[in-house]
Formats: sequence, structure tokens, C-alpha cells
Amino acid sequence: MSWWGCLMSWPSWTRLSRENVQSWSFQRAVMSFDAVHSVVKKVAQYMADVLEDSRDKVQENLLANGVDLVTYVTRFQWDMAKYPIKQSLKNISEIITKQVTQIDNDLKARASAYNNLKGNLQNLERKNAGSLLTRSLADIVKKDDFVLDSEYLITMLVVVPKTNYNDWQRTYETLAEMVVPRSTNLLFEDQDSGLFTVTLFRKAIDDFRLKARENKFMLRDFQYNEEEMKADKEEMTRLSTDKKKQFGPLVRWLKVNFSEAFIAWIHIKALRVFVESVLRYGLPVNFQAMLLQPNKKNMKKLREVLNDLYKHLDSGAAAIIDQSTMDIPGLNLSQQEYYPYVYYKIDCNLLDFK
Repeated sequence: MSWWGCLMSWPSWTRLSRENVQSWSFQRAVMSFDAVHSVVKKVAQYMADVLEDSRDKVQENLLANGVDLVTYVTRFQWDMAKYPIKQSLKNISEIITKQVTQIDNDLKARASAYNNLKGNLQNLERKNAGSLLTRSLADIVKKDDFVLDSEYLITMLVVVPKTNYNDWQRTYETLAEMVVPRSTNLLFEDQDSGLFTVTLFRKAIDDFRLKARENKFMLRDFQYNEEEMKADKEEMTRLSTDKKKQFGPLVRWLKVNFSEAFIAWIHIKALRVFVESVLRYGLPVNFQAMLLQPNKKNMKKLREVLNDLYKHLDSGAAAIIDQSTMDIPGLNLSQQEYYPYVYYKIDCNLLDFK
């Protein structure tokens, strides 16, 4: 069989009694555990979002106390400075919950600010891409491409499918009266279409638009405004610069607070293991926590071995394994998770990559 295991240590709480263990509401503990786990996952997933789902970069930054998550868990020692064991179990749980709630609130504020900045930048970037009918033309057109400040003449922009280039060159001068001969120029082309200029008299615009549409040439509504285009470019530069400025501090904050949240999660999980062990097996404390990581193919066999070793501790659990028909009041555990020994799963795979 292939698996590895190691002992997991916890402190010796002084003046511990079954009554003060029971006074620590287990339902509240379950809620605290679920809330802490949720924050850990949210911080990890937002790290992936900020780093744009680069698996290698994300995993490099998801550390606890400077080491990878499996290493931290297997070397777990209760942090006496953060969670003094002179405190009651209830107080320790509340310290952890308060700490992680603050991380959650800070994450919401930082994520909102960064997402707004990123969203505004993406909106501008989308304006600079896409169809020639809708995209920004600030980087395509120049002042010299247009007849400006004329009472009679106007330069129009026309989007022509590539397959219709020859038709355009052959017919544009005759689509309406008063089109300036030889006034068309190709300014830009993408994969499907080209952007052409054409100059005509203002009073011919409506007729030209109608005939152009009939020939699959689409007029692009556009007025050359140098100040507006300059403002768009400056806004793009500003947003891009602000995003770069926020990126580094945000990643550092996520690294630090992921570590804090993950450490808190493992502490509250250790607390749950300890409390349930006291409730099951009583005092004085005479039990040992252990971490096991079996290969998937050996999971069933390991369960069988553990059940054979410890079924004498809880005949009710043995019946569940055989019959899968028992509820444990107050523990809020599914039938498949209840065994003669206290069991909790630690899943260090916290990311949902899209």
C-alpha cells in the first residue's frame, strides 16, 4: 500500500473540562470553520484572477509561513503567540473568526477598487479592437485624412468587406452625385474589412449612404475631434499606469493575507479535531492526531484498515459504515464522513481554474 502519514501536534489546554468543551457551541464552530474556509478559497481564487490564471505563478504565491501548503500542514505547530492557550476555546475561535472576517472585508474593498480600474481599462481596450464599425479610430486616422472646416465638402469613412474592394473602387464615384473623383484612400484593414475615406458634398450624404448600404458598403459615423482622441489616449495611459501601480502591492497583500487565512483555517480545523475527540473519548486527553495522504486507488483499502483498527472505539460508527443509516446530533456531518475515529479532510487544492 502507498500512503504517507505524520503526527499532528496541538497544545495541552489547562483547566480543560468536558463541560467547557461542550459550552463551546459546536454549531458555531461549524459555521466559523465554513466561513474561514470560504475566505481562504476567495483569497486564493482572487490571486488567480489577478495573475490571470497562470497556474505556476499562482502556486508560487500561495504559501503559508513561507512554505508550500502541504509542508505547512505536515509541520503544523500551534501558534501560541497568535492564539494563546490560556484563552478559552470559545475565545480562540472568536479571535480566528474576527481575524479572517477582517481579511474578508479588506479583500472586498481592494478587489472592488482593482476590478473597477481593470474593467474601465478593458472597456477602453475593447474600443481599440473589434469591428471597424465600432472600434476606436484614434490610432488609425490622422488630420490629413479629412477635409475639415469646409462649408460644402465632408470626408466620410466607409467600411468595405475585403471581397468587395474592386466593387468599391469601380462604383464609389457614381453612388451619388457630387462625389469628389479619386478621393478614396485605404486607411486601415483588419482580417475582414478595410476602412476607406471618400469626400463628397454635404448635401449628397443621405443619397450616398443609401446607395452605399445597397452595395454592402457601410458608412462609419465619425467626426474628427483631435481633443477627444487625445483625451482617450491619455485616459488609456492613465488607467494602464494605475493598474501597474496597484498590481504589485495587491499581489503582496494577497500573499500575506492568504498565508494568514490559511494558517487560521488549519488552526480552527485542529481545534475542531481536538474538541470532537474530547466529546467522543472524554478526559483526560488520551488521543493523537495524525495526517494521512493516501493515493486515490488506496483510499478504500486505507478506510478498511482504519476501521479494523478503531471500530472498537465506536460501535455506532461501525454500524454506519455497514448500514449508512445514522445521524450524529449537533455535528452536522454527512453519513459518509462519520467513522469510529475523528476524521476531517484537508484539501490544499483551493483553486477553480476556468
